[in-house]
Amino acid sequence: MVEELDMTRIPEHIAIIMDGNGRWATERNKPRSYGHQAGVETVRRITSECVRLGVKYLTLYTFSTENWSRPSDEIAALMGLVLTSLEDEIFMKNNVRFRVIGDIGRLPIEVQQKLRETEEHTEKNSAMTMVVALSYSSRWEITKAVQDIIAENQGNEKVSLRPEMITEELLSKHMQTNFMPDPDLLIRTGGELRISNYLLWQIAYSELYFCDTYWPDFGEDDLQHAIYSFQKRQRRFGKTERQIEENENK
Repeated sequence: MVEELDMTRIPEHIAIIMDGNGRWATERNKPRSYGHQAGVETVRRITSECVRLGVKYLTLYTFSTENWSRPSDEIAALMGLVLTSLEDEIFMKNNVRFRVIGDIGRLPIEVQQKLRETEEHTEKNSAMTMVVALSYSSRWEITKAVQDIIAENQGNEKVSLRPEMITEELLSKHMQTNFMPDPDLLIRTGGELRISNYLLWQIAYSELYFCDTYWPDFGEDDLQHAIYSFQKRQRRFGKTERQIEENENK
């Protein structure tokens, strides 16, 4: 499959909903935590492959705000996995910068500290930026952006916040993802056909790719197939097919 890829049209930003860890483990008569551990191995493989292909941003939906309602033992296992996976040398080995988005204040203190340390330790890496969405949901993010805009203008006698001042650019500036471009391609594994409150603002014009493969089984060839599918599509951003073709022929 990699031989069929156009290496000049690799998505700059790929976002992934890593679904199917629990079902993968259940089908093997293992606890759900076993599936999450297997999922970490997949993260390592896919990260390395993204770097090799030239992807610049990889955003992984790791733990949603809704996931806090899961059984406490599964949450504890997931938090432990976050700590151990951040010990991985994959960041330095692949020259990957690490960033995190989400309501980080809800996480255990030791996890918060490790996240900050990893961000600081990898801040000069430049091959790719891996972004982990942890304790994240898009509705939370959008709500927080509006709250932050209002808070910044409270008590400012020189500037009165007016409705026309609320623009797409202003909201984007206050999103958690303001340091990177919107995703070109969103991949969801595990067979579900929904977005699950993930990057709703940012994926307005992203190409969507769904597959039945559980995340622990998602390999380099699966990633390449998703990118191949992306490259076969025409991204029009509201324009007509003819307009796009005319622009490409200029």
